[in-house]
Amino acid sequence: MSSKVPTVKQTNWVSIVLHFIIMGLIFLVWHQIRPEETFLFGAITYLLLSFSLRNLIPRDHRKGIKNNNFEKFEEAISDFEKSYIFFKKYEWIDKYRFITLLSSSKMSYREMALANIGFCYSQIGKGIKSKEYYERTLKEFPESGLAKSALKMMSAAEKNQTKEEL
Repeated sequence: MSSKVPTVKQTNWVSIVLHFIIMGLIFLVWHQIRPEETFLFGAITYLLLSFSLRNLIPRDHRKGIKNNNFEKFEEAISDFEKSYIFFKKYEWIDKYRFITLLSSSKMSYREMALANIGFCYSQIGKGIKSKEYYERTLKEFPESGLAKSALKMMSAAEKNQTKEEL
């Protein structure tokens, strides 16, 4: 399904090395158990583990993305709020997601949740609430390029609107 909703994916390339190490350890275990089928079982194990972790733990986030893509923004806000609460409660999962979720994303799930909530509010015409969430994103994640860009775009739109009214 292709989405009209913009998506940003940033990769933490260093974590890829750790994924190869984890994959190597899985292969090593399978080599001890069934040396003749090491690569087949190792690859299957890694893929199952990776798929399970990424789909089971951040399920509210994934549900929010799905609702966002179907332009069900109010439902997506609720899902992203649940995701934020979960990852705030279990910050270690988010902090070490390259191991706990086998995720190579540069952005934390909490940062993504806040920015996505801001985006959803902007799509339903609640600009003030949207701006609050982007500012909150920057407060918690000062280096968030996504939040900085969104706030600059909102500021430019406000200035253009003011000029047109004059």
